[in-house]
Amino acid sequence: MRAIVGALVGLAAFAGVALALSPDASLSTFPSEVQAQQHCPKDTVVWLNLPTGIYHYRGQRWYGNTNAGAFVCRTEADEAGDRASRNIQ
Repeated sequence: MRAIVGALVGLAAFAGVALALSPDASLSTFPSEVQAQQHCPKDTVVWLNLPTGIYHYRGQRWYGNTNAGAFVCRTEADEAGDRASRNIQ
């Protein structure tokens, strides 16, 4: 189910739409880093791989470089149950 939701959110995110995963979730996704930073100016923006729920920090290899992903606020991602990459690349 998460993979399906991730794929749909990824498609909507690249269409330029900020979208929450569900009405109860507080995770908003953004197609650009700037839009995400405007949404959460005091938080760190990360790249979330939507199907896996793993996020990457700026400077890491996969930041902005997965097929189905979006920029999100780290705090919102943590609250939604997503986690940071264990790979330091």
